[in-house]
Amino acid sequence: MSSLPHFRRMVIIGVGLIGGSLALVCREKGIVSEVIGVGRSEKNLQDAIALKAIDRYTFKAEDAVKGADIIILAAPVRSLVRLAREIAPHLKAGAIVTDVGSVKGPLTEIEDILPQGTYFVAGHPIAGKEKSGVTAAFSQLFQNSKCILTPTANTNRDAVNTVQSMWEAAGAKVLLMDPEAHDRIFAAVSHLPHVIAYALVNTLLELENESDGIISYSAGGFRDFTRIAASHPEMWRDICLMNKHNILEMLERYERSIAKIKLLIQSDDADGLYNEFERARHVREKL
Repeated sequence: MSSLPHFRRMVIIGVGLIGGSLALVCREKGIVSEVIGVGRSEKNLQDAIALKAIDRYTFKAEDAVKGADIIILAAPVRSLVRLAREIAPHLKAGAIVTDVGSVKGPLTEIEDILPQGTYFVAGHPIAGKEKSGVTAAFSQLFQNSKCILTPTANTNRDAVNTVQSMWEAAGAKVLLMDPEAHDRIFAAVSHLPHVIAYALVNTLLELENESDGIISYSAGGFRDFTRIAASHPEMWRDICLMNKHNILEMLERYERSIAKIKLLIQSDDADGLYNEFERARHVREKL
């Protein structure tokens, strides 16, 4: 692990599960002296103070970032470029801006927005749960998880090392990846499953309207499969729109797989169905 960084002042813009958990673990590890929270809900920000995730808060990001060593953009991903523009004139020399968004390609624009002598390092911690808000935050969230950093050829290497050290201190294993490759991979392994989970719940909701009480018969399999449909809709709306082309490609691939299974069922192809299910089971058992 790299040597521990120390930040005199950290700003968390969007003090929810991820931002709150990062603040808590950075405090626990002693790598930050002061944490300022920025958000829209005063109740959530007051909860963050009560949980000792932040020291104080404001509703104005441009005020919060003055004098800050590191700024964590933990708001919905479609707002991050706009937030970068708002805070850019108020950053001190040497300040590092990083994010926790699930889409990385469109955020490379932030490198051009920030003034010279300040640095953007795009990041994506692969951790979380379906609950949102700072009351769900805990310092062990990132323990033994992965965090992807997606520097470009223009990203300052010292800033990358600092952000990497922060995430390693939080307990994550840090991997470096090209931003476009990141977006295609996570469209497949994360974004597609969330879209499918939402669609499956809505399918049963339509059936519920036709046959009262059908959802009450759902058991462990349905609950396990659709757990992620309890994730915050604002976050997943933004991810779908920001990673539109990759997600549409993965949906088309999924539709072809569903069409294949549908055809096997229609044709009473027992061997074909068995082979499809066995192939999937073999892969799943290795995960």
